[in-house]
Amino acid sequence: MASSTDSSETVDEEVRRLYERYQSAESDEERQEIALEMGKLDGRRHADIYAALEDE
Repeated sequence: MASSTDSSETVDEEVRRLYERYQSAESDEERQEIALEMGKLDGRRHADIYAALEDE
């Protein structure tokens, strides 16, 4: 069972990788695709935060 800290560290690592891909993207289409992935990860992070708050 992963704690909320573990999952947020995982998301942070994924965001870091996506950001590096974004920086090296060669087309606007590729950047847009990566930005959408970042948005999904951000939504997951917020869901984790809300779930943790509800548990308190």
